[in-house]
Amino acid sequence: MHCSECNFVNGEGANYCQKCGAFLGGAGGDDTTASYEIGETGELRAVDLGEGAPDGATLVIRSGGGRAGESFPIAGERTAIGRSPEAAVFLDDVTVSRNHALMVLRRDGVYIDDLGSLNGTYVNRQRIESRKLADGDELQIGKYKLSYLER
Repeated sequence: MHCSECNFVNGEGANYCQKCGAFLGGAGGDDTTASYEIGETGELRAVDLGEGAPDGATLVIRSGGGRAGESFPIAGERTAIGRSPEAAVFLDDVTVSRNHALMVLRRDGVYIDDLGSLNGTYVNRQRIESRKLADGDELQIGKYKLSYLER
């Protein structure tokens, strides 16, 4: 596939040009991420986020740490995200702070607040301190990319 910016020939399926980094647009492929949850005995169970799921919001790991598709329902007024094993959304990566971010339910929606992390919290590729989330927003925390989904 030729890059429209620099005319470099990239391999099939590439999303970005290897030479200049431009988005290649029509790279094709299936952008769907399968979602699953880990059962009590460690087995993986497929989760259909569209049917039969309880109302509410969910974070789904899109990439990072070999955990693509793992989902975390956002329950309660506060949901901790970080490298601490006690976090509701545990992200095992040295670039993630132990107490990295907090998802907070406020009157007008769900917000994500960065808790002073060293490497930052990103929403739709912009570093944030606090941001109201909308369905489909992409979060990046360390090497993990997550999607915020409302049901």
